[in-house]
Amino acid sequence: MVTIHVKYTGGLHTEAVHEPSGARISTDAPKDNQGKGECFSPTDLLAAALATCTLTVMGIAAERRGWDLGGATARVEKKMIADPHRRVGELDLAIALPAGLPEEARQVLEAAAKGCPVHHSLDARTKVNLEFRYGERGRAGA
Repeated sequence: MVTIHVKYTGGLHTEAVHEPSGARISTDAPKDNQGKGECFSPTDLLAAALATCTLTVMGIAAERRGWDLGGATARVEKKMIADPHRRVGELDLAIALPAGLPEEARQVLEAAAKGCPVHHSLDARTKVNLEFRYGERGRAGA
């Protein structure tokens, strides 16, 4: 179990502190929802959580097999909708993987990505579009 402490600091900003490490994350409401967009919004963190979790579980699968994913990147685009409540409706996630991975890596890494705990924690109405690009180190955008 991990505890995260969050404080509302005013002006639609919060600060979250990860208890085990002391790491801090600040949030602001997005410009399209009364904020200034000065840092990550809570829904931006959701999108970032999907991308970072996906790369992490792919990294775990790769390390178990001795494959090098160094330089792999992810680019995630978040699409908000109101149906009838404002929420994340769709996440487009592109993963760029380095050249030189063995052919069998594709099936293993793609299965690992689809097994990401964040992906499985999303509401079933949130559409996740996954795209894999091989031999394009750094091209997914990071």
